[in-house]
Amino acid sequence: MSIPPPPGPQQPQGPYQPPQAGPAQYPQYPQPQYPQGAYGPQPPYPSPYQPWGEGYGPYTLPAPVNGLAIASLVLGLLCCLPGVGLVLGLVALGQIRRRGERGRAMAVVGSLLSALGLALWVAALATGGAGDFWKGVKEGASESSSLSLSTGDCFDTPGGTLTGDLVSHVTHVACEDAHDAEVFATYDLKGTGYPGDDASGASADRRCYALEDTYAFDLWAVPDDVAVYYFTPSEDSWATGDRSVICAFGSATKGRKLTGSYHADADSYAPEQVAYLKAAHLLNAALDTAPDSAYVEDDLPGNKAWAGRVSTALGKQAAMLRSYEWSARTEQPVRALAAGLDKARAEWARAAKAPDADTFYVHYDKGYKLIDPHRAVTVRDALGLFTVPPAYEDGGGDSGGEGSGSGMQV
Repeated sequence: MSIPPPPGPQQPQGPYQPPQAGPAQYPQYPQPQYPQGAYGPQPPYPSPYQPWGEGYGPYTLPAPVNGLAIASLVLGLLCCLPGVGLVLGLVALGQIRRRGERGRAMAVVGSLLSALGLALWVAALATGGAGDFWKGVKEGASESSSLSLSTGDCFDTPGGTLTGDLVSHVTHVACEDAHDAEVFATYDLKGTGYPGDDASGASADRRCYALEDTYAFDLWAVPDDVAVYYFTPSEDSWATGDRSVICAFGSATKGRKLTGSYHADADSYAPEQVAYLKAAHLLNAALDTAPDSAYVEDDLPGNKAWAGRVSTALGKQAAMLRSYEWSARTEQPVRALAAGLDKARAEWARAAKAPDADTFYVHYDKGYKLIDPHRAVTVRDALGLFTVPPAYEDGGGDSGGEGSGSGMQV
């Protein structure tokens, strides 16, 4: 006997009824109604020229990104060509508006960054910041080069030499340790074209000696075995932007090193000493402006102008000495020195008006004897300053020198 399956959710309860044989039954769907055509009802066919409608996403291409907008953004981020980046950004915005392209945000950001970069470049050029930046890059790239030296630096050179061509490699040394040289001044040469070894050397020979007392304050305190050396740009370094002349103290004896620093300022001296030394600096500065000519006959106008500067400096020096309230110990020697300076001023003034070289020499010799450094020994002794005059020797050259006849210090 057969047992029907238990009732469940797919089967109603009750006795099992087998299906009855017969024709299959299918659901009835409504038939489409077509319009009547020439051959009966015909379905409508679309026109071959019917345009596609909206909604076909997978087959619709996006608008292209404007290439100038991309370039403007890149240049703005790199800040390498800010002017170009700004122009490209503005052009890109116009093209995007006309063509319906993408990239508006990139063009706007690129234009803003380029405008900011351009403003910074203009500010740097106006304030000299661009030149300082390049100089810093150059010095940072060559920390062992003489280009990296600054006033107050002490250094060694290969073999201890301070003469010859520009020292290309130096080693910075603490000034309290033994060293070959100490930088006491630097300055830049002017002009666009390389002046040549002779011209740059002549400039250094004149300027370096005039800058000594700006660093040492009292040159009588610098020992006689310490000479002045200077380093000027070579033609190759000039082409890379080097304009610096480096003035340095070094030993006059080959192979001997210096120890300690010769730097001093007004704070290192008593008020009376400062008053005297400042007055002496006026004359020293004027004496160091002597023309480069070897003989007066070679440049009489230049030597007469120099004599005029010395005469003016002597007048100012005497006035400064007389205007200060000196102590009882110092007053009399200072008055005697000022009287001698008045006589010297008169002779230098006559040399400045000399009609010929012979007349110039007559007054020049008299005036020069009246400013002999030994005339200042008595005042210096009363002030407690060094009393041994520096020894001056003829020297010069494009890489170092040991003195100048015009560098008489009082």
